[in-house]
Amino acid sequence: MRAHSQPPDTMRTRRFDLIAFDWDGTLFDSTAVIAHCIQLSVADVGGTPPSREAASYVIGMGLMQALAHAAPDVPSERYPLLGERFRFHYTAHQNDLSLFDGVLPLLATLRERQHWLAVATGKNRAGLDEVLRTQALQGVFDSSRTADETAGKPDPRMLHELMREFGVSPQRTLMIGDTTHDLQMARNAGCASLGVSYGAHEPASFGALGPLHVAHSVQELHDWLDANA
Repeated sequence: MRAHSQPPDTMRTRRFDLIAFDWDGTLFDSTAVIAHCIQLSVADVGGTPPSREAASYVIGMGLMQALAHAAPDVPSERYPLLGERFRFHYTAHQNDLSLFDGVLPLLATLRERQHWLAVATGKNRAGLDEVLRTQALQGVFDSSRTADETAGKPDPRMLHELMREFGVSPQRTLMIGDTTHDLQMARNAGCASLGVSYGAHEPASFGALGPLHVAHSVQELHDWLDANA
């Protein structure tokens, strides 16, 4: 955990001390590949492949929670195989994936402003650690939580644990994500949220969950955070 310099209250410029990001579809350009892998894995175990929309909807949930939701006609005893087939297809395509353009400069700017940065994701711990070990991301995030070690979204446990870790109140915490699951998790935790429209869910569904803003590009997200966070 990096030291967090706190300016005097009269000089305070930060609205949020802790900024938590979803991963897939928010920082990482993976939505289309994940949805396709869900479709393939459901077909592999004899289920009816979900539509692209239905497959995209479950992104952000924990893996088994997502697959069960996307494949209601697959019996529960086949869920372990379903998970194995998803991991097989995703591994075959993971080298095709990358951060959205502009993400690294955005994160660098936030670090310069002394925000604590965290990841709160439906990915499992092994998968997140693998990508965070890449040279470009080493040391960028102060902490992270995954669904398999806490609870799937929209359960607020990930955010609760991160806030406790840094001693930050919900009023000083911002959750950023591309799905209603992310925004509902923030609401459940009492935190503010910000949506991005370029990921898994249509932004028309965000309004009822009260995000402070919906960014339509990484550059717009960067600009909003620079001016308002």
